[in-house]
Amino acid sequence: MSPIRELWLRLQASLWFVPTLVVAGCMALAVLLVESHGWVEADLAARWPRLFGAGTDGARSMLSAIATSMVTVAGVVFSMTLVALSLASSQYSPRVLRNFMSDRPTQLVLGVFVGIFAYCLVVLRTVRSDDDGPGFLPSLAVMGGVVLALFGVAMLIYFIHHVATAIQVSSILERIAGDTIQAIDRLFPQAVGKDLPAEEAWQGRLPQRWCEVAAPATGYLVGVDDAGLLDFAVKRQRVVQLAHCIGDFVIQDRPLAQVSGTEPLDATDARALCRLFSLQPQRTVHQDAPYGVQQIVDVALKALSPGINDPTTAVMCIDHLCALLVRLVGRHAPSPYRSDEQGLRVVARGPDFEALAALALDAITEHARGDVEVFTRLLHTLETLAACTAEPSRRQALQRRLVLVADAMARTVESPLRREGLLARACTLASQLDAADATGARPTAG
Repeated sequence: MSPIRELWLRLQASLWFVPTLVVAGCMALAVLLVESHGWVEADLAARWPRLFGAGTDGARSMLSAIATSMVTVAGVVFSMTLVALSLASSQYSPRVLRNFMSDRPTQLVLGVFVGIFAYCLVVLRTVRSDDDGPGFLPSLAVMGGVVLALFGVAMLIYFIHHVATAIQVSSILERIAGDTIQAIDRLFPQAVGKDLPAEEAWQGRLPQRWCEVAAPATGYLVGVDDAGLLDFAVKRQRVVQLAHCIGDFVIQDRPLAQVSGTEPLDATDARALCRLFSLQPQRTVHQDAPYGVQQIVDVALKALSPGINDPTTAVMCIDHLCALLVRLVGRHAPSPYRSDEQGLRVVARGPDFEALAALALDAITEHARGDVEVFTRLLHTLETLAACTAEPSRRQALQRRLVLVADAMARTVESPLRREGLLARACTLASQLDAADATGARPTAG
């Protein structure tokens, strides 16, 4: 992630950037319509007196009323946004607040109301009566204020509907899952052409001596400039090894990366290397697919807590996690070794399928506490994933998840009849996994 790309993502996720652009656009529109007075308004009042025949006093009163009402409505919209943020934080998870702040319709609505207010102020400043000198009444700009006011009413109705929809758990999960799918597509592309090189081939080529590069600040590692990192290593004829995965918490003055050799980097090169890493106070999904999975898991755990006890929401979360894992189970994890024509240059770190499967399913399994609906959905997820992969390592990862699910069902499901039915289903799935591993047969995708 280059610094420009990182800045652009941060601006998009902020609650002020898009409204600022809308306000600037409204002010530019006001100036344009006022300056067009001498070009197109020669006979507007004569041809359409009911639309453009208002006097200066009437125009001032109308623009003042529009500006006042828009400020009031903007305050209401800000209040509704804060209420939605508070409700989402307490009901689902504080980690979903960033999704609300980066919600484009909310940003546009806030910008529209404040922009209409700024538009009216600019136009109102140019209206002059004959008592103040040469009279000036930009009729087209005044009419534009009326049109924008009607548009603002429509936006208010839309915003109320949007907020009522956005705070529903289905909308929240869909948005998180969509962002996570995009991250998976970036980080785990489909294997095309030749297979990835085996990691064992690089194990014997790793340098024996390393020098540490300390982190310049404390925060979460949210991005790495991959191209810049490879270019840095090539120019200095070093091998760079990352000390953390994306999403890890990095402590200032602790190792951020390692470079090969006995001579440490000078201060200039160390700063250049650190600039290739992005440390932020909170994680983002762009290069951190596990964080998207973690957000859905947090919503599920909140739903399974004794204070809320909403297994239906937990089942919805498991369905979305199943969709993410199905998208991931058939893809190669990128090799951590990056090379050029002269040899190994970068040793990266990243999650594999088992780590993501454990993150998605293990915590929910432990917090299900005998809920039959949740266990049934967990078994369905494992069955679906088993039908989508024949790779032994990933089927073994599914077997380990199945053992945890079966153990939790045996310990927590109180009804003997329901417990035996679930355990029988788990045994059937375990037999299928063992048989497929023994024969090497490829299952059919479900």
